Amino acid sequence: MDLHDLRDAPLGRLLVVAGHLVAQRWNRRLTEEYGLTQAGLATLMTLDRYGTLTHRAVAERCFVRPATLTGIVDTLERDGLVSRQRDETDRRSVRLTITPAGREKIAGPAGLVAANPPLTSVDADPDRAAVIREFLLEVIGSGEPEPCGNDRSGTRGEAGPQGDVRAGGASC
Repeated sequence: MDLHDLRDAPLGRLLVVAGHLVAQRWNRRLTEEYGLTQAGLATLMTLDRYGTLTHRAVAERCFVRPATLTGIVDTLERDGLVSRQRDETDRRSVRLTITPAGREKIAGPAGLVAANPPLTSVDADPDRAAVIREFLLEVIGSGEPEPCGNDRSGTRGEAGPQGDVRAGGASC
């Protein structure tokens, strides 16, 4: 990989490339070692942490659209890792619950997440990692995105002409 081409790239472009590469590497590891995708793990860990939640609540906590979560949950349910139940008071709403098999499945990767190994020598330094964390949290939280499906600009989460990431890109 030739990093020379990226040395003068705008920070937003670097963020997009770094996020893409880290996600690819993480997904490959999860798939090969644990038989899970990042999206599946995030869903299972969310349910493990918060208990039974509505489909929409899980989607919000996982930063995906409810329609995207449907396919993820289909796979997890097929594998016996989550269960779906219709809400007794609102039949339109579906509640998701992690199963004992789901809890067992996330034990390995959850331990890896909790161990929080550094990705580079830069984030191995706690002071530098704190600055990176602050930056990333600000990027993620900058600007309140419109509710899913109501974005009229057509630019949600896309890199602009200079590689800048437009606000609201991570939530829907």
